[in-house]
Amino acid sequence: MTSRIVVIPTRRAHSNHAEVARSIGVDIIAGRYAEGTRLPGDAEMIAMFGVSRPVLRESVKTLVAKGLLTTKARVGTVVRERAAWNMFDADVLAWHLDAGIDKRFLNDLAEIRLAVEPRAAMLAAAQRSEDDLAELRRCMDRMRFEASDSVGFADADLALHVAVARASGNLFMRSIGHVIEAALRASFLLSAPVEPEDRDTVLLWHQKIVDGIAAGDAQTASEAMVYVIHNGMRRHEAEALPSADTGEKA
Repeated sequence: MTSRIVVIPTRRAHSNHAEVARSIGVDIIAGRYAEGTRLPGDAEMIAMFGVSRPVLRESVKTLVAKGLLTTKARVGTVVRERAAWNMFDADVLAWHLDAGIDKRFLNDLAEIRLAVEPRAAMLAAAQRSEDDLAELRRCMDRMRFEASDSVGFADADLALHVAVARASGNLFMRSIGHVIEAALRASFLLSAPVEPEDRDTVLLWHQKIVDGIAAGDAQTASEAMVYVIHNGMRRHEAEALPSADTGEKA
């Protein structure tokens, strides 16, 4: 069963079928329905959730589309392997926060950020507008104003990274930034630089990103982004976080 380090409740769904999909999705991600497991039959699920058969079927269709389930004739509805899940789906990411995220999740998130964000910073150095620079500076001002362990600091940090993606001018990078927004916010909250020295380091290197972009210095902006991501990973490693494989503290 997947270990938990923190649960960050997300906004609840607005329809019956979406709420049922969320509930089943969280159970799958948390390991309560393991890979290859067949879900209970329709009658049992309908009684469990108190919904109609069409609502249940719509919920299952949603989870099939997101890669969590597959339906087979004479077999039933089966949980797919984790590798098939659409991790760029906003709901799937949100459900991970509801289920509880672990070190593996955070490391995987950092790796995809390293693959995308330094390049976004490079492009931003060449493509940014005056409006982009103004937004980046507003984000820095917010980070300096907010307490390091506050939601406001994490939101400002997130807004800066999204602003870099937007300034890159690349629509795919902008889309990725928005899709992983909830997961990034959780990551920033978990790696909050609570010690004064850590806070100074975080602010310094975020400012280097902004300065590099403002100066049109792609290399500086990219290298500063790499440092920021690795620094966040080091703060995660410094915490006594459980491993996804063992369920015990690392």
